[in-house]
Amino acid sequence: MTLDRAPGTRRVLTTEIVIVLLLSLGQSAIYAVVSLIAKLTAGKPLSQQAAVLNASQSPRPYLDLTYQLLGIFFSLIPVALALYLLSRDRLSPRRTLGLTATRPGFDLGFGVLLAACIGIPGLGLVYVGRLLGISAQIVPSALNSLWWTVPVLILSAIENAILEEVVVVGYLITRLRSMNVSLPWVIACSAVLRGSYHLYQGFGAFVGNAVLGVIFALFFLRFKRVMPLIVAHSLIDTVAFIGYDLLKDQSWLSFLR
Repeated sequence: MTLDRAPGTRRVLTTEIVIVLLLSLGQSAIYAVVSLIAKLTAGKPLSQQAAVLNASQSPRPYLDLTYQLLGIFFSLIPVALALYLLSRDRLSPRRTLGLTATRPGFDLGFGVLLAACIGIPGLGLVYVGRLLGISAQIVPSALNSLWWTVPVLILSAIENAILEEVVVVGYLITRLRSMNVSLPWVIACSAVLRGSYHLYQGFGAFVGNAVLGVIFALFFLRFKRVMPLIVAHSLIDTVAFIGYDLLKDQSWLSFLR
């Protein structure tokens, strides 16, 4: 016997969204706010403090590798939960979020274009944020230079992209639209959430990522595909993580330090 499940009410969907976010990027946003408060009350300028994105978890290389891989794996569980909840309500994630490989040219083309249009101005924003004292020193990678460092950084970049674009763009926007939330509020919720979990990097990161959130939300609403966003985000983070790891001793990158 099968039971037909009625679509969720507004209250049920609101509760569902809160749970999904508190298990993932909503939780990250809360920690980011606490981290920012800690930095602001530390007794020295924000620009003289560091925000580390990929930190070593152990001085023992293979144990560190194990921790890194486990962290990447478990960070993707909320993605599986979000996709399951959508499919439970007969909303195919492949169709609803555009999670397919049927349009590789479109996904790669727009992904590269978005990465270029956002990544380069993003570096400028980091520089301006440091000059204004509203951003911390961003350390994209603090991993030791080992044989697995670059592969782990690439996996970390892909994990960030999948988690953020599926949950903050695809899942959240789909759920809010099904609740008949007005379009400006949908875009604002997605953008502010994206900015908020970057607050540990400072106010500049909040503004920059909120603007990015608006762009990505509008793109998804127009094309109904998160794949180009995942490609773009993966490229941006991969270049940032690996580029910093390889070039961190170069003097022209001093504005990051």
